[in-house]
Amino acid sequence: ISNQSIKVRKENNAGQLGVYPSYNLAPSICILKGLFLLSNSNQENLTMTSANTPQQPINIAVLTVSDTRTVATDKSGTTLIERLQMAGHSLAQRAIVQDDVYQIRAAVSQWIADSDVHAVLVTGGTGFTARDTTPDALLPLFDQVIEGFGELFRSLSLADVGTSTIQSRTVAGVANRTVIFSMPGSTGACRMAWDGIIKEQLDSRHKPCNFVQMVTFNAATKHLA
Repeated sequence: ISNQSIKVRKENNAGQLGVYPSYNLAPSICILKGLFLLSNSNQENLTMTSANTPQQPINIAVLTVSDTRTVATDKSGTTLIERLQMAGHSLAQRAIVQDDVYQIRAAVSQWIADSDVHAVLVTGGTGFTARDTTPDALLPLFDQVIEGFGELFRSLSLADVGTSTIQSRTVAGVANRTVIFSMPGSTGACRMAWDGIIKEQLDSRHKPCNFVQMVTFNAATKHLA
């Protein structure tokens, strides 16, 4: 299945913020100081998850990339499934494919086109060996790349693996209103990626922003061309 055949592109109108001159500067300065204090006092609230608001659950598919693992031995995939279910989400599908660009791309492309799948978690194949091809398989599928995911993951893993973190080619992106996260194949890396990044970004209550509204908006429009 080609990348072009599964994409549904939508454009959103960006609002513009007008700036107007103020001829009486004293009141303006007072207002700005008040806004600064208000913003500063509420900073923690803007970056936290509100426990008082119901979470919107989503459907998440899990793909393990490995030449040797089975469902019985796939601890990393199982870890991700346990965590997404503990967070209140549903497992859409689970699959294991070999370290092959086209098998990876075929599995993820099917989920991108499926209106019942909102997010995809991919574990394995993010290194630099000849068989590590997950980023190469995923990047052509993305409409937008989430550069910050790889940057933040490597920052978090620095404490665990030191400079070896630069050998992790973790990538993430959005395709047809489906958000896709890839991470290394180790169980520890999956825990770190979920607990440190993905859990909050797939929580509809997380402020100031998350991916849930985007992946659930008009999901019925996802279709094969």
